[in-house]
Amino acid sequence: MQHKKIKAFPENFLWGGSTSAYQFEGAWDKDGKGPSVMDMGKHPDTVTDFKVASNHYEFYKTDVALMAEMGFKAYRFSIAWTRIYPTGTGEINPKGIEFYNNLINELIEKGIEPVVTMYHFDLPYALEEKGGWSNRETIDAFENYAKTLFTHFGDRVKYWLTINEQNTLILHGKAIGSVDPDLENPEKELYQQNHHMLLAQAKAMRLCHEMVTDAKVGPAPNIQLVYPASSKPEDVIAAQNFNSIRNWLYLDMACYGRYNSTVWSYFEEKGYTPTIEDGDMEILASGKPNFIAFNYYNTFTVEQSVPENAEGNHTGDEHLTIGEAGVYNGHTNPHLQKTEFGWEVDPVGFRATLREIYERYNLPLLVTENGLGAYDKLEEGDIVNDNYRIEYLRKHLEQAQLAITDGVELLGYCPWSAIDLVSTHQGISKRYGFIYVNRDEFDLKDLRRIRKQSFYWFQKLIETNGKSLNS
Repeated sequence: MQHKKIKAFPENFLWGGSTSAYQFEGAWDKDGKGPSVMDMGKHPDTVTDFKVASNHYEFYKTDVALMAEMGFKAYRFSIAWTRIYPTGTGEINPKGIEFYNNLINELIEKGIEPVVTMYHFDLPYALEEKGGWSNRETIDAFENYAKTLFTHFGDRVKYWLTINEQNTLILHGKAIGSVDPDLENPEKELYQQNHHMLLAQAKAMRLCHEMVTDAKVGPAPNIQLVYPASSKPEDVIAAQNFNSIRNWLYLDMACYGRYNSTVWSYFEEKGYTPTIEDGDMEILASGKPNFIAFNYYNTFTVEQSVPENAEGNHTGDEHLTIGEAGVYNGHTNPHLQKTEFGWEVDPVGFRATLREIYERYNLPLLVTENGLGAYDKLEEGDIVNDNYRIEYLRKHLEQAQLAITDGVELLGYCPWSAIDLVSTHQGISKRYGFIYVNRDEFDLKDLRRIRKQSFYWFQKLIETNGKSLNS
């Protein structure tokens, strides 16, 4: 649809940026923090771990000051479960409460809205040793953790996200390093874990409504619209299959409290149906999100799965296999460019994804990740010319504005990432931030913060509420 007049970004639009605790904070064992599955994971010899990261734990005042200088209206970050409960349950760690109190107060003092993710991949390792999300006791542990967060921070935090990219945890947990690689029947077990996570999420949302009545809470999946490779009807069915498996399973449950019908049929066909106990479906129907947060990087394209191409194809630096025999098969989209890390770039797909989510669920949307990972170069004079990032963000924001004009209620845009952090797969070398952190993979240097060119571009964009987008 072409519009004669493009609507402006809303006056109260939440311009900001995003990070996650395990990739940004460092101080992995400081002040009583316990280990998470991400802390204990294996890393290639060429890639740094998350133990120091960008050391936000000690630099948080500097970082918040830079966000305020950029003009952030919101900052989406995650709370490390093991900084609050070192073993996932038991005694609260007062130093963890103190750190997040200080961070939240610093943000509010600078006029920045804290947007808190409760859980971003980093399950307490002590819970993982007891079965992780396969163990129903983890549901209760998460509910207790959520209650603690609402108790200590609910007076100031008004935007809560439950679980970051639950669909990625289930579909690509081995690539992330968040699940046991030796599961005997991984798909069935992961979908049982998924059922438990969905229960934990619903309980947390219900609890939020009870304890923090003026707050908003919602899920935070990674949503990437799936295209059919052609107008061939079988390709359309394949795209519907993957859209349901990858996207709608998670949002249908969060928003409607029911399993997606196509996915349930898929479970029955594959033998993946989870065990559902008495009362589970009532709990799942009680969540009632106020909005949907989601992360977007690209779209997928698939075709009919036939014996000749049943192996699927591989995409991106994570080398994910996109395809499942008899269900769908990944297909390279010839109309899209790729990043230097092999990810397809699809700004128009961002508009399409925004429209699709809003039309399906009719809830306000908040973009909590979108960004370009690149090998940024620090030049003489502390200059980082990341015009490629500016161009990437500009094209996506142009499409976001078109989606707003289409009628989508968009609350804000918090790209990945506010400041450089350690990428899950490529370490510190793959940078996303508006602000450069002066360190290499294994040389911490001085961790100095350096404004990139994109910092100044985004600063002006926020100052003009998006009016400078095309200037």
